[in-house]
Amino acid sequence: MNTDAIHFLIIDDEKIIREGAERIITKEGWQATTTDTGESGLELLKKNSFHILLLDLMMPGIGGMEVLKSVQETHPDLLVIVITGYATIENAVEAMKSGAYDFIPKPFTPDQLRIVVRRAIDKLKLKYETEQLRLQQEQSLQDIANEKSKTSTIINHMADGVLVTDHSGSIVLHNPAVTRMLGLEEQSPLGKTILEWTGNEELADMIGKVLTMQGSQDQGLSQELARGDPPAVFFVAHSAPVRTEAGSVVGSVTIFNDVTWLKELDQMKSDFVNMVSHELRSPLGSIRQKLSLIVDGFVGDVTEEQNKIVQRVQTRIDGLIGMIKNLLDISRIEAGRLIQQKERIVMPEIIESAVELLAQDAEAKGLRLNVTIDSQMYTIHADRQSMETVVTNLISNAIKYNREKGQITINAGNRGDFVELQVADTGVGISPENLPRIFDKFYRIRNEYTRQVVGSGLGLPLVKALVEAHLGTITVESQPDKGTAFTVLLPRGVN
Repeated sequence: MNTDAIHFLIIDDEKIIREGAERIITKEGWQATTTDTGESGLELLKKNSFHILLLDLMMPGIGGMEVLKSVQETHPDLLVIVITGYATIENAVEAMKSGAYDFIPKPFTPDQLRIVVRRAIDKLKLKYETEQLRLQQEQSLQDIANEKSKTSTIINHMADGVLVTDHSGSIVLHNPAVTRMLGLEEQSPLGKTILEWTGNEELADMIGKVLTMQGSQDQGLSQELARGDPPAVFFVAHSAPVRTEAGSVVGSVTIFNDVTWLKELDQMKSDFVNMVSHELRSPLGSIRQKLSLIVDGFVGDVTEEQNKIVQRVQTRIDGLIGMIKNLLDISRIEAGRLIQQKERIVMPEIIESAVELLAQDAEAKGLRLNVTIDSQMYTIHADRQSMETVVTNLISNAIKYNREKGQITINAGNRGDFVELQVADTGVGISPENLPRIFDKFYRIRNEYTRQVVGSGLGLPLVKALVEAHLGTITVESQPDKGTAFTVLLPRGVN
């Protein structure tokens, strides 16, 4: 197989990810084609031949999981590597169960992408060699493995574990990586069954099902497994049948991907959340409370200038507490723990409550609130607190970044099978060069006006994360000195 002719398709709505991945891939001598939507990606697949697909999971329009499903039906030989901002083992395993070969979390380094890509190319090489083995019907899988030194070399140097069985489930080929991953002795397992060698009933059961697959189920099965002996090792096993030209199953090939580092990353995030919660938020809250005693005169009289200084300190502490809360919320979303209870939500109630809460802030700047809500709005299935955060943050931003005596327009209604919320203001607007980065964590626009606005740069990233966690989308349109409009689309609930 000529690896120089390998052609990649990159589908990601983030320009920096697309261009960065393209540079890394082409620098290695491979070909790459990029696009920013699922729809255009599917059109390219119809017209061109690709070997590996780098696919973003969360995109507006046709999402990554829908593209993945279509690819499995129309291009079963295409290897799919999922690109996701949700760096948790659950999302990765779900994508792999749906047919993805591998994944890489954002943000990634060039070396991390090269490792994942080379692993996929190794998979292509193995698949090519396995296909050659399959065409030689007169020989058993064990005879072919002994005669194919090139295949053995490739398999033995792969980072992923490889395990091949014959039609009866007996092991005919394996590599050192799978032996290390399963924590087994170096003694040859050839001729043994999976259960005899590993003692793992889940693995033996999965491969047994693969050996009895009928029809077009060549995509095989995937399962997350673990070896509990310290230190614990976690891996995902992908097993597929090997068939003759007549369609009969003559064996199975199983690939093992080590995902232990993802588990460790999740634990690090959890530890960080706990540290922030106990070591930062509580002391700041205590300081804020004591400053309130000074402002309220409980510790004696203070001058007007001293009172202003204390109030400014209070404002900064409030900003820090808000930043910590947003950071904790984002961390919990990425760990899949924030949105825990979904219920039937009536959006007009959420919007009206947020408007009432922030009306006093709007009046203080002389802003006019124009609210239009469709009385026939669909209900949605969502986490109530998350929806309150989304609506409150958008309206609060429209107040903070608006001009004195400006106006805020809030429209809510139905669009197709979605609930639509639009919050528009007549404020300072956002320049074209800043617009692509407003959803980045900690990013704040620096100019003469925004310098006076207290913020952490986490409000909009939190809103985007919450909306996408509910399978929705958020878009923004803005013109400098004219205003900004945010549009949120959320799928309707099942009545």
